[in-house]
Amino acid sequence: MELGQNQVEALDLWRRVTVTTVRSDAPDLTARQLAVLMTVRLQPAPHTVRGLASALNVGKPAITRALDTLSRLGFVQRRRDPKDGRNVFVERTDKGDAFLDMLGSTILQGEGETQARPALAVAS
Repeated sequence: MELGQNQVEALDLWRRVTVTTVRSDAPDLTARQLAVLMTVRLQPAPHTVRGLASALNVGKPAITRALDTLSRLGFVQRRRDPKDGRNVFVERTDKGDAFLDMLGSTILQGEGETQARPALAVAS
C-alpha cells in the first residue's frame, strides 16, 4: 500500500518532532505515557486509573505503570479522593504542563516548516 502525500507529510512532521524531543534534555516518554499525560491535560477532570484505562482502551496495570513513571518525573500527581479513600485521582502538575507546552510548540514549529518547504516526493 502506497502512502499519499498527506500521510508522508504527517509522518515526516512526527519524525521531526520526535527527533527534536530525542535531542532535547526532556525525558523520553513512551507512546502510552504520552497518551496518558495528554489525556490528563486535555480531557476534563477528574481522572482515575479506571477512567484512563477506559479512555485509552488499555488495562489498568498498563495505566498504573505509565502513571508510576509520570509521577516519578513530576508530570502528574496522585491524590486520594477525600470523599472515598479507595479512589485515587490523577492530577496535572505545572511540570507536566510545561513539558506538553514545549511539545506543542515543537509540533507547531515543525508544522510551520512543513508549510514552508516544497512538497515531499512520495516514494513508490
